[in-house]
Order: sequence, then C-alpha cells, then structure tokens
Amino acid sequence: MPVTRYSEARLPTPHGEFKLVVYRTGLPAGLGGSATGADEEHVAMVLGDVRGDDVLVRVHSSCFTGEVLGSLRCDCREQLDAALARIAREGRGVVVYLVQEGRGIGLGNKIRAYALQDAGADTVDANLQLGFDADLRSYDLAAAILRDLGTGTIRLMTNNPAKIAGLENLGVAVVAEPHWVASTEHAAEYLEVKKQKMGHIA
Repeated sequence: MPVTRYSEARLPTPHGEFKLVVYRTGLPAGLGGSATGADEEHVAMVLGDVRGDDVLVRVHSSCFTGEVLGSLRCDCREQLDAALARIAREGRGVVVYLVQEGRGIGLGNKIRAYALQDAGADTVDANLQLGFDADLRSYDLAAAILRDLGTGTIRLMTNNPAKIAGLENLGVAVVAEPHWVASTEHAAEYLEVKKQKMGHIA
C-alpha cells in the first residue's frame, strides 16, 4: 500500500518540541483513491536529525481507550509517554504512530473483546472468539515511513517479537530494546498474557 508524506509542522509537547509529519495511505483522488485523497492517516513524531543509523524508534499503534479516555486496562498511554520522554532525553528519535486500534481489529471489536474479557476470556482468546487472529497488525507502513525519514539501523523500543520480526522482514535493521512501564492492577493480567501467549520479552 502506498504511503505519501502529506503535511508537517512543529508540535510543542510536554516532552519538548517535535516535528509532526502526517502520512496518507492510498492513491490520490482522481487516481483511484478516495475523495479526500486518503484512506487513512498515520503520523511520525520526529525529534532531531533521524537520518542514518542508531536511531531511537517506537512503532506505536493507536489506543483510543487508553490514550484518550484514560483506560487502565492497558499500558499504551504509559508506553507512548515513556517513548517520547526517552527520545526527548536523547535529543533524537522517532515515534511512528499507526492507526491500528485493538491490535488491528478496530475500536468496536476491541470493546466487544473487552466484554468477553469481563466474562472470563483473556485478551488473546477474546480476539479468537470474535474470529480474529490474536494480532492483526502490519508494519509495512512503519517501514515505509522510516525509509521516507531516511533512518537506517533503529533501536526499537518494544517488547513484541512479532514487531521486531515484521520490521526485519521488511528490510529494517533492528536492535531491540525492551520497553516495559509500570502496570496497574487492571492491566496486570493483560500484560502477563502478552508474555505467556504472545511471547513478549519479559
């Protein structure tokens, strides 16, 4: 799927001033794309010169419930904040923010999965009961965005071996760095399942 750099501007944040770069997927209107010229929009938050090697990177999937509504069922907001803070300390890095809610199943299905979890399923079984794989995310857009930014070898802040393998299979040179943050009582079981069933780095 094509990805096009569409717009960019400075973005002051509590962690410092980043450059926000918006990417659009799909073809331009008139060439088979949607009327708005985009199927989806994804962003890169960039600090410093990220061309070349040894670039600190977080590839992060959207989490409306955690990042906007303050849900304690996951650690997504804490992971995002920790990544931005670490990049700010180093003065160089990228957060690639992908629209892939609920490990790729969308917001509505994510809430359906929450209801199944309340009835006793874990986060993996809930997705399976809804007819989805445990994780439907793809990292081809992240790889394309990183190439557009000129990054070479990346130091990837992640606990997810599937994310590491996905990017490596797309030609991204990855050095993995674990990225655990403090948990809450509501998220403890969810995080343990990710370690036990999805192989996340302990």
